Amino acid sequence: MLKTLLIKDYALIENIEVEFGKGLNIITGETGAGKSILIDAMGLLLGERASSEIVRKGASKSIIEGIFDVQTNKKVKKLLEGNNIENNSELIVRREISLKGSNRCFLNDTPVTLNLIKEIGDLLVDLHGQHEHQSLLRSETHIEMLDGFINLDKHLAEFERLKNKLNGLLDEYKELQQKENLLKEKKEIYEFQIKEIDAVSPQAGEEKSLEDELKILENSEKLLELTNNIYNSLYEDENAIYDRIVEIKNNLNQLSSIDKVFLDRAGECESALTLLSDISGFVRSYKDKINLEPEKLDEIRSRLGAFNLLKKKYGGTIDSVIEHRKRIGREYELAENFSLKLNELGKEIDLVRIECGKAASALSAERKKVSSKIKIQIENELKNLGISSPNFEVKISQMKYEGNSAWHAVDSRYVIIGKEKFGYNERGIDEVEFFISTNLGEDPKPLIKVASGGEVSRIMLSLKLILAKSDRLPILIFDEIDTGVSGRIAQKVGNALKSLSSYHQIIAITHLPQIAGLADLHFTVEKVRHQDRVVSTIHKLKGNEKVKEVARLLSGENVTDTAIRSAKELMGIN
Repeated sequence: MLKTLLIKDYALIENIEVEFGKGLNIITGETGAGKSILIDAMGLLLGERASSEIVRKGASKSIIEGIFDVQTNKKVKKLLEGNNIENNSELIVRREISLKGSNRCFLNDTPVTLNLIKEIGDLLVDLHGQHEHQSLLRSETHIEMLDGFINLDKHLAEFERLKNKLNGLLDEYKELQQKENLLKEKKEIYEFQIKEIDAVSPQAGEEKSLEDELKILENSEKLLELTNNIYNSLYEDENAIYDRIVEIKNNLNQLSSIDKVFLDRAGECESALTLLSDISGFVRSYKDKINLEPEKLDEIRSRLGAFNLLKKKYGGTIDSVIEHRKRIGREYELAENFSLKLNELGKEIDLVRIECGKAASALSAERKKVSSKIKIQIENELKNLGISSPNFEVKISQMKYEGNSAWHAVDSRYVIIGKEKFGYNERGIDEVEFFISTNLGEDPKPLIKVASGGEVSRIMLSLKLILAKSDRLPILIFDEIDTGVSGRIAQKVGNALKSLSSYHQIIAITHLPQIAGLADLHFTVEKVRHQDRVVSTIHKLKGNEKVKEVARLLSGENVTDTAIRSAKELMGIN
């Protein structure tokens, strides 16, 4: 919902701020008062191109700002998150157009591109009048409108799954094709590297183990000397430590027989003898295993030297050497079996093309099934809205694939249905366009070429009435919906807008009292004199002001009592 619209120094507008509400928001005013300027400014806010000529005389820039309630708009939230823009329940959209021609755009005070503003605008508002933003005049939107009549979520999800799978396989195939020549060039290099690494065949953790073993072997003489010294000092020498402590223990035993205080010390001496016995046993066992093996030493040094050469060439560590060997092994195997791999992948692609084609056919069938029903409903609505002889058609065609379908061109984007090939996009293989004739006897032609502004608005109103709950654009703005409409038809157009306002926020400019009388919120635009300048202002009407404005639309500038009574009757006021 559009909560607030702020316009500063734009054309005849000096500074206005409008607070819109839910339901049907009506804008009225004299011809030339500036009603359409509001809609033009709204178009700029939604991403239309701007010229510095719109800057009000005497000002340096124009500012248009809108505050939207986007709490339930998941698509807007996703787009904001994808562009790293603060995501709140409210979205502030602002554009600044300067006299120098510079154009600045902001979303929640974050500078953005005009294209992003337009993307956001497409998710917020459908603006109907002489504007680029009119979705009905963009044939690419027709398929989305058609799909809005049907619950295609399940079919679209299945097609998207298969389409993504197909695209992934096609990308993989293309990558393989591009890789083939490169791998052929590198095959000999990979073969040499594989042989070089496999000749050494380093294992994970082996280098550390060899370095530890090398350290021991390089110090074997020192180890033998030191362990001999320890063992002899503990056990073998004439005054060995073990024998000295045995003598001390015996003396302690004699002392303890005289004075019991020596008993604990004699026990501790016994423990020391046990510990010394363990140490001497370990040292003796270790020194008996020491071998002076110069051949083994040379072997380890040689292997570690080979490791170092590999490390210098392939990444600096043995782990990186091992990882490099795995990678080039895969590449070499692929180069050896390229034709086989491409053939297998090509067959898988064709199978998925067929699956994807079935899912696309299911989408097409659902669209064809509902198109005749839509034709009848829209034609009936158009008759109610004053187009007496409408002929509305939904043309559904398929994107025939005309590219290279030779076997080797497997990377081409198409699906297979029967014996035919079709191009595709995110919604399947269909192209949808609305055709219409609004005059008896004329053949329907593309809607974007034949309908006038007022007719387009009424056609869109018909579509929206049928879509109602399923349509996801929350705000609809109508500028020319009452063109060529009066009397009984005007009442029907008003009732249609009122009905639609139960599901959407409607902002409509009108000259017709039958439409204005149904407003939930009513605004009037007028020109006033301000400091020797004419400016456009907008005023929210309350109570009797609304009645008087509807009466003015009925009778002109001289509002009579009869016009007041008629206005109240039209508005359902007693």
